[in-house]
Amino acid sequence: MRIASWTITAALCLAASTAFGADRKYGPGVSDTEIKIGQTMPYSGPLSAYGAIGKAEAAYFKMVNEKGGVNGRKIDFVTLDDGYQPPKTVEVTRKLVEEDQVLGIVGSLGTPTNVAIHKYLNGKQVPQLFVATGATEWGDPEHFPWTMGWQPSYQVEGHIYARYIMKNLPNTKVAVLYQNDDAGKDYLKGITDGFGDKAGKFIVKAVSYEVTDPTVDSQVVTLQSSGADTFFNPAAPKQAAQAIRKAYDVGWKPKQFLGSISASVQSVLKPAGFEKAAGLITAAYLKDPTDKTWANDPAYKDWLAWMKKYNPEGSVEDSFNVYGYTVAMTVVKVLQKCGNDLTRENLMKQAANMNFELPMLLPGIKVNTAPTNFFPVHQMHLQKFDGEKWILFGDVIGG
Repeated sequence: MRIASWTITAALCLAASTAFGADRKYGPGVSDTEIKIGQTMPYSGPLSAYGAIGKAEAAYFKMVNEKGGVNGRKIDFVTLDDGYQPPKTVEVTRKLVEEDQVLGIVGSLGTPTNVAIHKYLNGKQVPQLFVATGATEWGDPEHFPWTMGWQPSYQVEGHIYARYIMKNLPNTKVAVLYQNDDAGKDYLKGITDGFGDKAGKFIVKAVSYEVTDPTVDSQVVTLQSSGADTFFNPAAPKQAAQAIRKAYDVGWKPKQFLGSISASVQSVLKPAGFEKAAGLITAAYLKDPTDKTWANDPAYKDWLAWMKKYNPEGSVEDSFNVYGYTVAMTVVKVLQKCGNDLTRENLMKQAANMNFELPMLLPGIKVNTAPTNFFPVHQMHLQKFDGEKWILFGDVIGG
């Protein structure tokens, strides 16, 4: 009786699974037990501070896998070092697509590096999802339907600073330090366009640097000599810290605005020196882990517990770990929405139809996309560094 009962049960389960399997659609990298996704990240090189993001994402996927995966499938996350070198990015991305056969590329970091693979991935119809940069290229579904950003665009962020300056510092002179690539130029264009026809009145000097420059000391001295009393510093982490420190050391004490890409207390403000960073203003969309406002916040407590268990080598003061955690959560939600239609086409379709809140986004800010809106996060909140932590002020800005 037990054998017969088992046989009948097994037959029913087989029939059910066969019927269920008939509704399944799989793209490359997907099976009944696995979803393989890929990424490039600068674990080495001049922007290696951002490597914390990839490590946090890997840690989040590990947690998801321990809890059973996504609809019963484990995430196989292949994240490779490109050293922030576009030729290397092309090489390892081709490997991920053509050899590893990933379903899509998610969260790869860097504007020049992602530009280098932009046309290739769209030509191959491979999702280039949640690009870890705010360049405007990632929000152009008409021409690049397989590419989507995640964070607010640099141009939008630049507009926010310009509006604040015009309202609160109407007679100031602004100096700008920017990286000589599409990301830096987007920031420069954003603040310039934000000033509108008053840009010539406000911006008195803009100086660029190369990501391979050992320091930006000479650029800071040049900006100081312009007579500016406001400093817009949307540089990458290493250069941003150098600029904050150099401005202080040469006795230049302008009102400072820091790009959100370098707002990490651990990776930027601590190396610069807290006393030298006091008074900085930036725009944020994530809860900062050093802000005691969130000490009793359930979402922060969950993140902290996750850090201690799954990402213990990461710093609980580093906002890049909040970024990686939140992007990875977005990836999982989109994969869940795909159900058993895990094709590249459906992955993009579901990514372009998101509308939800995430626990470590600031209150009032949510993930929202549409077939014509490929910037999932497009709201920000100004905050000021008081010498120990960031403090939010004002209201949520953006659409």
